[in-house]
Amino acid sequence: MFLELRHLRSLIAIDEEGSLARAATRLHLTQSALSHQIRSLERYYETRLFLRSTRPLGLTAAGRRLLTVARSVLPAVEQAEADLKNIAQGASGRLHIAIECHACFEWLLPLLDRYRDRWPEVEVDIRLGMSFDPLPALQNGTIDLVISSDPVARADLVFEPLFDYQALLVMAPDHRLAGKKYVEAGDLAGETLITYPVKRSRLDVFTRFLQPAGVEPAVVRQAELTAIILQLVAAGRGVAALPDWVIREPLQRRRVSARPLGRNGLSGTLYAGVRAAERPLPSVGDFIDMATRNTGDGSGA
Repeated sequence: MFLELRHLRSLIAIDEEGSLARAATRLHLTQSALSHQIRSLERYYETRLFLRSTRPLGLTAAGRRLLTVARSVLPAVEQAEADLKNIAQGASGRLHIAIECHACFEWLLPLLDRYRDRWPEVEVDIRLGMSFDPLPALQNGTIDLVISSDPVARADLVFEPLFDYQALLVMAPDHRLAGKKYVEAGDLAGETLITYPVKRSRLDVFTRFLQPAGVEPAVVRQAELTAIILQLVAAGRGVAALPDWVIREPLQRRRVSARPLGRNGLSGTLYAGVRAAERPLPSVGDFIDMATRNTGDGSGA
């Protein structure tokens, strides 16, 4: 392609200034260099662009067509350049997040409200990673950040710890297990266990607590929302394993009781996974910093 952006800028400058001399000054070129540039265009396309006998310089039909292109293309290119600079600096772009735990909504949504206030030009979206494998989506650019308790070692990804948590067995205040210091796996053999509607392989209460002990709850009941799970538990309809940040308020109000899962408890760490190349972006780094300070209790700045 012979036509370049500099040719389009020259056409606009000549049309607006009315002479080669003034246009050359505006473009920081010599008049001979600008004249040579226009003549090379005319030779290549075998047509005149300007009527040189008029003062100010007038455009031929070919020149007017090219000027229309210049006035359409150059603003779009300039906007694209500005957008790219903003994206490179992290001032704009997008942050599509996948979360691998239902309970994460409890602290993530208030955090995102504050994040949007600080980064209004960043497009934010959330997807629940239980319905797809988020790691390939992160690697291929479909999503931009994964919140997970299972970091992976990959050269192109970075997993940064956000905060530690403890999974607790939640029950009604008058439940028979409320009198114990901690709950053993066998204690759940006769219980209705209320869980989120996800595979057991993605629930720590099964993979790290019940299955190693060979214990199966009497009934497994599922509920989509944390609020519904807590209502069922408070009503004595079952027990649930939930992270500590979810149950702070119900515990303070004594709506429920909670006990550690096992003598040593069942703890974990929540991580934010991002593409290594994009970790330096200020908009990404600020989200991670805000999430780290938030620690799941809604107190983050």
